[in-house]
Amino acid sequence: MAGRHSRTRIFSSPAGIVATAAVGVALAVGGTFGAVQLTSGSAQSGETTLDLTPTTAASSLTPSSPAVSPSASASPSASASPSATRSQQAASRSKARTASPKPSPTAKKTTAAAKVLDSGSCGASFYSDGQLTANGESFNPNALTAAHKTLPFNTKVRVTNPANGKSVVVRINDRGPFIDGRCLDLSRAAFATIASVDVGALTVRYEVLG
Repeated sequence: MAGRHSRTRIFSSPAGIVATAAVGVALAVGGTFGAVQLTSGSAQSGETTLDLTPTTAASSLTPSSPAVSPSASASPSASASPSATRSQQAASRSKARTASPKPSPTAKKTTAAAKVLDSGSCGASFYSDGQLTANGESFNPNALTAAHKTLPFNTKVRVTNPANGKSVVVRINDRGPFIDGRCLDLSRAAFATIASVDVGALTVRYEVLG
């Protein structure tokens, strides 16, 4: 405010005093401080003097500066997250994967083809009686065996009937036959494999196997 204004009102009745007090309260609530001075007049007049001189301090007219808000504390700097360490297993993911070898199928065992040491053609017959063979075995007409004049015992010979293409492999365990033109004497079972036993004898092709 540029200046002060002083006004003095004189109330001569109690009602005026109450009204003056109410005005003072209103001024105090409105933010303006007033000093109400009640002075007693002269004894002769019996009047009461009310001093309404505003005593608002200049400092009270200026808006109080807002309390300085506490400076916002700097937000805690985000601590650097620990660098992720990759395990060797994770690191290997970036490497090219090598395909696991597929199990190779087990090769089936195949019997190697027997090597032919000698071959030729001759007459063959069969026999079904005998006690012992030349190598000391008991003769068995149902076994696939044969007699030859010179081949070592246990030599394998493939005998083929050229008329029908049937063949049988026999093991030499005896000596014979002792008839001209024949080189093999087969057991009954071996002969029956390539021809009918009713024939008795036939020309065969033989292969000595190593």
